[in-house]
Amino acid sequence: MSPMFSLFKLLFKLGIFCFLIGLISAAGAYYYFSPQLPNVETLRDIRFQTPLRIYSQDQKLIAEFGEKRRTPITFEEIPPQFTQALTAAEDSRFFDHHGIDIKGLFRAAFQLATTGHIQSGGSTITMQVAKNFFLTRERTFSRKFMEILLALRIEQELSKEEILELYINKIYLGHRSYGIQAAANVYYGTDIKNLSLAQHAMIAGLPKAPSAYNPITNSDRAIERRNWILRRMHSLSFINDQQLENATNEPVSAKYHTSDIELRAFYVAEMVRQQLYEQYGESLYTDGYVVYTTLQSNLQTTANDAVSNGLIAYSERHGYFGAEDNWDTTEPQETLQKRLNKIISYGVLKPALVLNVSEKGAELLLKNNQTTTLEWEGMSWAKPYKSVNRTGKTPKAATDILKIGDLIRVREKEGKLHLSQIPKVQGSLVALNPKTGAILSLVGGFNFTHNKFNRSTQAVRQPGSNFKPFIYAAALNKGYSPASLINDAPIVFHDTSLEGNWRPQNSSRKFYGPTRLRQALYKSRNLVSIRLLRAIGIPTAQDYLELAGFDRSKLPSNLSLSLGSADVTPLTLATGYAAFANGGFKVEPFFIKRIEDAFGKSLFTAQPKIACNTCVDTENPQQQLAPKIYDEKVTFLIYNMLQDVIRRGTGRKALVLDRRDIAGKTGTTNDQKDAWFSGFNQEYIATAWVGFDQPKTLGRREFGGTAALPIWIDFMREALKGTPENPPTPPEGIVSVKIDPKSGKRAYPGQSDAIYEFFRKENVPANYAAPSSIQRTNSTEELF
Repeated sequence: MSPMFSLFKLLFKLGIFCFLIGLISAAGAYYYFSPQLPNVETLRDIRFQTPLRIYSQDQKLIAEFGEKRRTPITFEEIPPQFTQALTAAEDSRFFDHHGIDIKGLFRAAFQLATTGHIQSGGSTITMQVAKNFFLTRERTFSRKFMEILLALRIEQELSKEEILELYINKIYLGHRSYGIQAAANVYYGTDIKNLSLAQHAMIAGLPKAPSAYNPITNSDRAIERRNWILRRMHSLSFINDQQLENATNEPVSAKYHTSDIELRAFYVAEMVRQQLYEQYGESLYTDGYVVYTTLQSNLQTTANDAVSNGLIAYSERHGYFGAEDNWDTTEPQETLQKRLNKIISYGVLKPALVLNVSEKGAELLLKNNQTTTLEWEGMSWAKPYKSVNRTGKTPKAATDILKIGDLIRVREKEGKLHLSQIPKVQGSLVALNPKTGAILSLVGGFNFTHNKFNRSTQAVRQPGSNFKPFIYAAALNKGYSPASLINDAPIVFHDTSLEGNWRPQNSSRKFYGPTRLRQALYKSRNLVSIRLLRAIGIPTAQDYLELAGFDRSKLPSNLSLSLGSADVTPLTLATGYAAFANGGFKVEPFFIKRIEDAFGKSLFTAQPKIACNTCVDTENPQQQLAPKIYDEKVTFLIYNMLQDVIRRGTGRKALVLDRRDIAGKTGTTNDQKDAWFSGFNQEYIATAWVGFDQPKTLGRREFGGTAALPIWIDFMREALKGTPENPPTPPEGIVSVKIDPKSGKRAYPGQSDAIYEFFRKENVPANYAAPSSIQRTNSTEELF
């Protein structure tokens, strides 16, 4: 026997022995590790950590809450070209093996034997799924063996398509993005299906090392990795020569894209988050809930602009506060630019640094290394602010306003740059559908980033004369009519609840004698409201106010209630006004229309109680009707009287809307601390409020009609655009009668100055006015 044959025989036996030892070791390891393996079946029910997403009712993204950006997709939604790029990069035999790649494992084993460490793990996509879902990331033999066993089990339980779907939705790809759909949005601002071949290859290169091959922070290595994947795809016949060349030469287009917020409604988003957190807890941020609100995106955008413009206009007409800061402009411009880029923009107000000042202009540095010129007409308004009632001298040159190094705010106005400032005053606007209570738009302040306090829902303020229609409605319900006379004359009350004598006055400081209720309402006569409340009784008024949704504990039990001394929020006030717009029904405000889980299953659908006198919903017989709180004849009369507020009263500025179906009421509290306007037609009710967070006067020339009404007008101008006029029609039981405007009695035959007035049939005046130039009333029952 030759020595070579003997050596071969020895080596063969040694090989058989090693094989048997390895087989026995593997079997032993299997029986040791097998009981420790998790149940692979749980992968079928896996729930990815997906953020909460909040949308408007027309599916505009409002907000996203959660640490991980992830949008799970199905296997069918994965572009085939991306699958090819991924398998070329990570596991080219994925669709052929049974969970492990023998060549890769032998390579890993050789590295372990020669170096003592596992350098390239030889992991298949299935093994990575096992590691990502069940195991730690430590590099040990035991963990690797468990990974292999799990991969084999996963291949037995799941299809290749299911495995790949788990993998592409789980993997971390940098910049808080988990899964390929989130990565496509983060790096390219679009869906994975819209990406080019080169972009697919770029994302396919990220799983190996998201930080090392990141196209935003490390473009050179990212291109190197991308091109290697493209060559692998070519060698595997996934792409042809021309595709390889075109994709290899494609420049890097990746840049960081934040969540594509389509609608600014952060106050509402926070309302949603707070309400749902009470129900879902921390899972709210990880379980992929999708919430559709009641907001209409066009109305919300309009409300945002209306509040912002109204508060900026108030701020600018009271003078310029001065620069926010002053910087040393001798520093390198690159340093100044970095500092400026960190300054937050608040809506339309952008930060700018004054680089130079001339007599009639200034050179400015804006964000992103832009320079521009602020011309004189954009800053000539800026008289120095002294107080809410006083400004300094009119500036004659730019140097009277600005100096080099000033950090200022600018905005676009009519296509030109305009000096501005962050308002110190605050405001809100909330708009409802009066038939359902759905909140169509809500703005809780000038800017959510600047101040997160939601004044529409949290600011408890006095409504002033904005509250009077509710007192009048209670009186009409007790038998008064728009023609009833109340004496507008001085009065002194001794009321212990008001701490002594009270001498209320009209805002004009004048008194006008006997006044019809209609006239008293549109002229906002305080003395008439006080006497009217005293006549019907405070408890009676409180009963009606409670029915309308006002908290009785916040309604004072004295005559100041008639002047709006109650504590209310803008949302509560708007909800109360909805009854005047919808025929007398109490609706409940709501802002969540529908909630879905991560798989699109409906978890909640709002079923609001609707306002309707004759509704029978055949499609939804379970639909409930809102409770009736006012007789429809009363609400018609109030609606009609409040139309006169706009036609001839304190809301005349709204005539610019040229609508016959709008109505509303101004409100201003003592010392002009709060300015209000609530107005409506049969489709929309909106309440606007302006004031300081710490109550103080807005200024002696600021009223509901000057500070709040312009905001309401700007909103309603867009809300009503293109909608037909729909003025209220008198319900059955309402009649129109000619009356004498001075006495409120029926007009005598041929009276030249007679006017028409609406009455409930039972309240039509029985007496006729005397044909005299000096009208007197013989009745004292209506004079108080």
